Amino acid sequence: MRWRFALTPKWIVRHVLVVALVVTMIFLGFWQLRRLDDKRTYKDLVAARQEQPVADVTEIVPAGATVDDDAVDAVLYRSVSAEGSYAEEDTVVIENRTLNGAPGAWVLTPLLLEDGTAVVVNRGFIGFDRAGVIVPPPPPTGTVRIEGLVLPSERRGSFGPRDPVAGRLDVLARVDLDRYAAQVDYPVLPAYLQLVTSDPDEPAPAEGGPALVALGPPVPDEGPHLAYAVQWFIFSTIAAGGYVLLLRKVAQVTQPV
Repeated sequence: MRWRFALTPKWIVRHVLVVALVVTMIFLGFWQLRRLDDKRTYKDLVAARQEQPVADVTEIVPAGATVDDDAVDAVLYRSVSAEGSYAEEDTVVIENRTLNGAPGAWVLTPLLLEDGTAVVVNRGFIGFDRAGVIVPPPPPTGTVRIEGLVLPSERRGSFGPRDPVAGRLDVLARVDLDRYAAQVDYPVLPAYLQLVTSDPDEPAPAEGGPALVALGPPVPDEGPHLAYAVQWFIFSTIAAGGYVLLLRKVAQVTQPV
């Protein structure tokens, strides 16, 4: 029997390893397809929310809610307007951000609203100045009317830097609205705005200094997940087919017992 070798302990171990490898690659392929579905769902959600009419931020973002409330999730990515005055002294920067490959930071300043609450506004991205530091530019003064996109507070994942839990910070690792609200003496809405337009406009940069660039609405894409899924399925096919060919070749050169 030329195939008897395949039932020896050595080859049984190889069978198990190859099957485990193929199953793992198939699992990774379907995992990439699930990631693709998530990206498409997110893309459709952002597009649908942005098609809704612009509303005042105080009408759709509930004051007193927490960042985890369903009522906040229901209005994320909506286009909203807000009117108030910036509290420049409470400006913070979000470090380790990039724009078109350039390193820098986001500049966040709270906009104080008529009802006494504030909405944190991501005014945009700024690069390093000639001295290699981030200097947040002053916001427009007086009454400012803006339009922006409602975005969720950010959380630290399994990895990444931690912000100190106490004290007043000028630099944050992420847009953590709970941490930010802990260092100001007025209520902060449980979502922030990514600036799209401002009236009056942001001041011009200092001579020779970096410009503040509004980020505008996000442009979701589907990413490379479909290509990755196809690759994993191809790899699994090659592994399975190659192993079968190997077994046939070994069987052909194996002499009958």
